[in-house]
Amino acid sequence: MQDQDQKDQDALRISRRSLVKAGAAVGAAAAVAAPLSRGFEVGAAPAAQDIPDVPRERTLILRWAGQAGRYVDQNLWNGYLVTSNHQNGLGILHEPLAYYSAFADETIPWLAESWEYNADFTTLRIKTRSGITWSDGTPFTAEDVAYTLTAAGEQGSAVKWGVDVQTFLETAVAETETDVLLTFKIPAPRFMFFMTYKYDRGFYIVPKHIFDGQDWTTFENFDLAAGLPLTTGPWQVVLTSAEQKIIDRRASWWAVDQGLVAAMPEVERIIYLPAVPDEQMAQQLIANDVDCSLDLRPLTIETVMADNPNIITHTGTEPPFGYVDWWPTSLYVNNERAPFDDPAVRWALSYYIDRDQIIDVALGGAGSKWPLPVPSYPGLQPFVDAAGALLEEYPTLEFNPEKGDARLTEAGWVKEDGKWMKDGAGIEVPIESFQVMADIGPVIVAQLEKQGITASYAQPPDFFDRFGPGDWTASLFGHGGSVSNDPYDTLALYQSVSVAVPGGHGVNFSRWNNPDYDAIVDEMAVTSPDDQAALLDQWLRAMALWLPELPDIPIQEWYHRIPMNTTYWTGWPTAENAYVNGAFWHLTFQLVLNELKAVPQ
Repeated sequence: MQDQDQKDQDALRISRRSLVKAGAAVGAAAAVAAPLSRGFEVGAAPAAQDIPDVPRERTLILRWAGQAGRYVDQNLWNGYLVTSNHQNGLGILHEPLAYYSAFADETIPWLAESWEYNADFTTLRIKTRSGITWSDGTPFTAEDVAYTLTAAGEQGSAVKWGVDVQTFLETAVAETETDVLLTFKIPAPRFMFFMTYKYDRGFYIVPKHIFDGQDWTTFENFDLAAGLPLTTGPWQVVLTSAEQKIIDRRASWWAVDQGLVAAMPEVERIIYLPAVPDEQMAQQLIANDVDCSLDLRPLTIETVMADNPNIITHTGTEPPFGYVDWWPTSLYVNNERAPFDDPAVRWALSYYIDRDQIIDVALGGAGSKWPLPVPSYPGLQPFVDAAGALLEEYPTLEFNPEKGDARLTEAGWVKEDGKWMKDGAGIEVPIESFQVMADIGPVIVAQLEKQGITASYAQPPDFFDRFGPGDWTASLFGHGGSVSNDPYDTLALYQSVSVAVPGGHGVNFSRWNNPDYDAIVDEMAVTSPDDQAALLDQWLRAMALWLPELPDIPIQEWYHRIPMNTTYWTGWPTAENAYVNGAFWHLTFQLVLNELKAVPQ
């Protein structure tokens, strides 16, 4: 078996490299050769020829998001719209109250200068910085913070993050131009951390004078001629279309004036381009037409680095070519759909999956399996260690087809002509995902098919539109939850109330429902993260319910294997300089932009 696995691995590497090479004649020249040559599609906006020239060496070109190679959200600059996406430009326009770098374990006050809870966490006073203005010259004040929180809470599940606010917030009152007082319905010791930008999670502050009176569920916040979207940050949108989004540096920035950063970003223009297949992105990176892209598969990024020595990763040229992201990966099955509403079926699927083979064959060995929905971050390690006894009883990583067969047999399934059947129907696992799972998806399908499960893998263009609302049966995806020494954000992903959360983050994707589990997580919600003993007890009680039910099936740790091009830009975050995670689609991207330095040409 080991020899065959090695042959499969070698064949995949050769096939991937050949495919990349075959695209060389067609790849980069067509992709980014003339990013400013197309006219703009919305009448109120400037035409492409009106956009000022910026040299390539002062331009940062990024590839990610979109559907079928085109953006579908190019006119959506309101982060609270369910269909908007902060990952391709919007995120850098909404500055946060604070940033949190999980790698540096550092909280960085930003629009907020300071904050303080009362003794029982029922109030939170936030002091915002003075001297900040929106890009139309209107002062940014505590009133913007109070308004944003109040409006989001009033709309609840109709907007992103509304459920989180609605659950805790009673009132938000601006007492002065710089002081806002939040009063909570119940103790809310994590509310400031909820609002803080980390990875893909954080609370956007909007300008009251623009959003007040608008319907947040339809307002696009887009009119370039009128200066929308506004920002307090150093960027402005100058052109946006289905093919590209262009964001230019503004003339000044309060963060420089107040000494929070040393100087304006050296990047003068950011061009966001929609994602294309990995092989095409690889060619553009090799040709220096793209500076950074969505993370690539291990065997592809090896080829990119071999063909362009200026491409680096978080771990240089050595495996695993990236860092452990906050996003441990699972095979999700929709717990509301039969037969996946039966834990016996979910556990059987888990026993049929050989994670070691996935890592060896699909990832060339550049990966690691992981048993729990929290990531392997230092602050969470005590919780992982404490779950050791439970994992011995419920071994989520065990490859054991015999145990899988036993679970199905006990549940009334019978194997007929090599397929598991019950009441005339088989077990069908039509796995869906997006391009980052293109390596492991087919391997999992082959493993399940071998054990009598009908399986398939596809990457439909509307995957993200359907995944959150539950319009799917099986998927490969990850958990965007806890990142510090607090498991609450991960546990909250599996609460029944989280099914109603819109968007791609903080959602109960599994659609699992367990009232006893809900009650434990509600108990944790009002427990201070400083009370580690209480959190540990709550975690173990929650996992004692989660593990037997197995709402989703753990597969691996997720690594961001991000190709970072040093031809034009240096200062990217790496293992030697891990000031923040390197994903430009995360809300912490401004911290990377502050560090990038232009390479003399």
